[in-house]
Amino acid sequence: MFRISLSKVPLSRHVFPSIQNTQSRTVTTVRCDVPRRADIPSPRGPGKISTPQDFLKAIGRSSETKISIDSWDAFWRTSGWDMKNAGLSIQDRRYILWCMEKFRQNKPIEGFAHEERPKKKIRGRGPAVQFGKRIRSRRDR
Repeated sequence: MFRISLSKVPLSRHVFPSIQNTQSRTVTTVRCDVPRRADIPSPRGPGKISTPQDFLKAIGRSSETKISIDSWDAFWRTSGWDMKNAGLSIQDRRYILWCMEKFRQNKPIEGFAHEERPKKKIRGRGPAVQFGKRIRSRRDR
């Protein structure tokens, strides 16, 4: 077995036809340490949503009682970490941030705001419990 060092042997078209002029190819990477913020949307509608409290009241789930921010710009600069430090639960944070992104994409609030999923009435899963009754197999008898 012999070794060929590619740094010492010049590559030609006959040896590697798919690689041409490898010395001139360079890869540059750019790293950005500061995350890019999305644009801050302007308040919409004729007096409908003009403050963060109006927005939180419009999306429901009693979000206006869970977080209080006074200015519109400060509300849109709020991150998930800020909401976590304010004491919001994970589900509330995710829902508010999701609604903020939908609002930023100019979608109507009536189209995406929804109530929480109701609690499960029956614990368990699969065919063991159906319609509130426990299903027994013939094998258990």
